[in-house]
Amino acid sequence: MPATRTAVLALGSNLGDRRDILQGGADAIAGLPEVRVTAVSPVYETVPVGGPSQPDYLNAVLLIATSLPPGQLLGRLHEIEAAFDRVRLVRWGPRTLDIDIITVAGERSDDPDLTLPHPRAHERAFVLAPWHDADPDAVLPGHGPVADLLARADQAGIRRSPVPLVVQEEGS
Repeated sequence: MPATRTAVLALGSNLGDRRDILQGGADAIAGLPEVRVTAVSPVYETVPVGGPSQPDYLNAVLLIATSLPPGQLLGRLHEIEAAFDRVRLVRWGPRTLDIDIITVAGERSDDPDLTLPHPRAHERAFVLAPWHDADPDAVLPGHGPVADLLARADQAGIRRSPVPLVVQEEGS
C-alpha cells in the first residue's frame, strides 16, 4: 500500500438486522484494498439524535490506515452504504448503514461534501464513546482530547452492547 494516513470512521445502523449490517459494513471497509483496519471499538446502542422518530442505533468506530485521499475514501464509503440499501431521503432519518468520516490525519476541509473534521463529532457521545474505547489518547483536531469531549458530552441514551464487531486487524 502506498503512503498511508490515519482516519476515524463512525458507523451506525438502525434499520434491518442492525448488528449484521454493522458487521457487514465493517467487513466491507476492511476489504477495501487501500484500507487497513487498525482498531475496532465496542458497539454501542444509542438513541437517535435529531430527525424524525425512529428506532435506536447501533454505533461503532473503526480506526484505519488508508492510501486514499479523503474524497476518494468518501466515495468508497458511499458505495458500501449503497450496497446495504442506504437511502438518503430525510436528514438525520433512519438508515440501514451510515458511515461518517470523522477525521483524516488531522486534515481540515470546509468542502460541503466532506467537512473535516466532522462538524458535530465533538458533541456526539455516540461517536466519542466508541472512539475513546478504541483510542483512549485520541484527539479531535480543533477540539481537543476525545476523553475531555466525552466527559462534557450528554451520555444519556448510550449504552455499551455486549456483542462486539469482529474485524480482521493488521497482524491478526
